[in-house]
Amino acid sequence: MNDQVSGQAVKLTSYSSKGGCGCKIGPGELSSVLAQLPRTDRDPNLLVGVETSDDAGVYRLSDDMALVQTVDFFTPIVDDPYEFGQVAATNALSDVYAMGGKPLTVLNIVAFPIHKLDKSILAEILRGAGDKVREAGATLVGGHSIDDNEPKFGLAVTGLIHPDKVRTNAGAKPGDRLILTKPIGVGILTTAIKRDLLSQEEIARVTKVMTTLNKTAAEVMADYDVHACTDVTGFGLLGHASEMAKGSGLGVRIGAAQVPVLPRVHEIAAGGCVPGGTKSNYAHLEASVTFAPSIDQVGQWVLCDAVTSGGLLIAAGAECADDLLAALCAAGVEAQMIGEVVDDHQGHIKVEESISFT
Repeated sequence: MNDQVSGQAVKLTSYSSKGGCGCKIGPGELSSVLAQLPRTDRDPNLLVGVETSDDAGVYRLSDDMALVQTVDFFTPIVDDPYEFGQVAATNALSDVYAMGGKPLTVLNIVAFPIHKLDKSILAEILRGAGDKVREAGATLVGGHSIDDNEPKFGLAVTGLIHPDKVRTNAGAKPGDRLILTKPIGVGILTTAIKRDLLSQEEIARVTKVMTTLNKTAAEVMADYDVHACTDVTGFGLLGHASEMAKGSGLGVRIGAAQVPVLPRVHEIAAGGCVPGGTKSNYAHLEASVTFAPSIDQVGQWVLCDAVTSGGLLIAAGAECADDLLAALCAAGVEAQMIGEVVDDHQGHIKVEESISFT
């Protein structure tokens, strides 16, 4: 019996075995796996590898050209197939922007229950991704697909960058200001979508965040003294800030009140709608973060929330940070200054209720 359903009737997120942000393996579990792998001699042309858990690899081709390479895919977190394709593509492209690069080519990665779901659903996923790829100025060159019980989609992306202009997550300097270019809370809200807790307007708001390319933010920051950058995704704001702190050998201060959060996130989390990935992030960071006593458990979870297609976390020199923030906002980016890099408590994050920038 053919149990295909039309794209209009299917609840796409019901084909995802878990809620949250694409069931990404948690940082603790991933670290324990990678620790078992043998070390290999490093190619001198490999400018960025796995050592600092950066967003993408960078390989030098010549004195003035390097490749940026990344891959990302996940299960549906929104029900509309076209929007799912857009979210997945935006998320994968983001890694190249975080490194300061320009996306060049992409490959589609598809797992789809081709005999259970209507083929038009897959066509819409691919159409949504294609529109975002074109918006990024990149070119689709192919891909690979398998028949699977659970839909999964993403991209392998190759970009270009000058070897001297790579923005890693390990280059922050004492005194840098931290700027975040998108609000957080995406993981909690996408879990709420699966539980039918959001209105159509709220779904549209979180989807807009996830489908907004970091292209504009990356182009704006290119003109400023930016020492480090990463994009906020599955390991959450504090998880990626922790990687920046440890990679740079410095400390980080974050003002909880200054972090932009999507509407109703605290309310929904307080009601028990917190994805497993978010709680895994929180547990993994227990020894790396000190929270001010005024920040309750829900507030701590929100700051660790597992994000899909989040914003850039930029470490900019203090002398230019205000101008960079103003330029980002003028370009329509939802940017906010949330913290600073310090030369004490190396590798550790201190989250205060709020901080002042002098």
